Amino acid sequence: MKKIAILQSNYIPWKGYFDLIAMVDEFIFYDEMQYTKNDWRNRNKIKVNEGSRWLTIPVYSKGFQNSNQQIKDTIISDNSWNLKHWNIIKQYYKKSQYFGDYKLLFEDLFLNKEEKYLCEVNYKFIKAINEILGITTKLSLSTDYQLISGKTERLVDLVKQANGTEYISGPAARDYIDADLFAQENITLSWMDYSGYPEYNQLYPPFDHNVTILDLIFNCGPDAANYMKMVK
Repeated sequence: MKKIAILQSNYIPWKGYFDLIAMVDEFIFYDEMQYTKNDWRNRNKIKVNEGSRWLTIPVYSKGFQNSNQQIKDTIISDNSWNLKHWNIIKQYYKKSQYFGDYKLLFEDLFLNKEEKYLCEVNYKFIKAINEILGITTKLSLSTDYQLISGKTERLVDLVKQANGTEYISGPAARDYIDADLFAQENITLSWMDYSGYPEYNQLYPPFDHNVTILDLIFNCGPDAANYMKMVK
C-alpha cells in the first residue's frame, strides 16, 4: 500500500496541512495550478491579542480573474516581506514558551533568503517544519510527473505514476472529484478529517485552530505532535 496526497503549496500552513503530509507516503506539491488571490498560497494567520492577523507575501500577478498564471510561476514583488514578517512574529510570540528554542532556526529561514518564486519559499518552510515535527514523508513536485487533462483524471494519473494505491484528499474536493474514476483504477479514495483537534495553551484567547503551525510549535515545542493526528 502506498498513500498519496496532492495539494498546492501554502505559506507556513496550519497543522492540518502537516497532518495530511504525515499520513501519506508521498506528498506531491501541485503548483501547476492557477494562482488564486486571497488564498492560502501566499498568506496565513498568526494569533494576536486582537484575534488573528494575516501575514501576506506580496506577489506579482497578471490580473487574477482572467490569468493563467500558475503558482509555480508566481514571483515575489517585495524583497522586504521577510523582515516584516519576522519582526511581527517576534513581537507576538517572543513570550511563548518555546519561541527561544526555535528562534535562530526561523530567523535563518526568514532572513537568509535567495528565493525569487513564492513556491520556493513555501517549499523551504514546509520542509523545515516537517523536520521539526519528525515527518519523513517523501516530497515531490507535480513537475516531476507528466500531467494529463481533466481535474480528476489528472489526479488519478498522478497517483498511478507515483505507484500509489490510495489517494487521501482534503474534504473540500468532494465538490468536484469523480470518485468513480479512482474506483476504476482500483485506487482507494479517502477523505482527510480535520475535526477533533484538541486545544493547547495559546498566548491570546479565545482559542483559534485556524492559524499557522508556527503558533503550535512556539507554544508547545517538542509536544506539538501530541496536538495533531500525526498517524499514518
